[in-house]
Amino acid sequence: MTQPARPSWDDYFIKIAFDVAERSTCDRAHVGAVVVRDRRMLTTGYNGAPAGLPHCDEVGHLLIDGHCVRTLHAEQNAIIQAALHGVNTADSTIYVTHQPCLTCAKMIINAGIRRVVYAGNYPDENSRRFLTEAGIQLEHLPRQRPADTVYHP
Repeated sequence: MTQPARPSWDDYFIKIAFDVAERSTCDRAHVGAVVVRDRRMLTTGYNGAPAGLPHCDEVGHLLIDGHCVRTLHAEQNAIIQAALHGVNTADSTIYVTHQPCLTCAKMIINAGIRRVVYAGNYPDENSRRFLTEAGIQLEHLPRQRPADTVYHP
C-alpha cells in the first residue's frame, strides 16, 4: 500500500495559514498568517477588527480610498500577538496567504522576521522592494486558494 506524500514544511505551514484565514471577519480579503521558527508555530493572525471593536461582518466595511480600514491585517495581528504574549519573532518565518502590503512589510522587517512565504500575489511592488532591500527572503509558494476564499485587491 502506498502512503500519500508528506507535505514539505512550507506546504504544511502555508496550509495552516489558509486555515487561519477562515477566521477573517472582513470579506474583502480573507488573509491568514502564521509565524514559525524552527518548525514551531509561534503565533497566528487573520484580518479582523481590534479587540473589542465591531467587525466588518457585524457592522460593514469602513472604506477609505478603496481600502477597508476597520481591520488589522493578518501579519499585523500575528506580530501584535507575539508582542502581547512576549514571543520573540527574531529570525522567524511568516507564512501568509497573500503577499504582504507595504505597511505589513515594514512591520515584518522591524519584527526581525527573516523569511516571508506567501501564496497569493498582492499588487505592491514597494513591499517586495523593501523586503528585498532589508535582506528578507521572499518566496512565492503558489497554492490554489479554496473556492470560498474571497480576495478583492
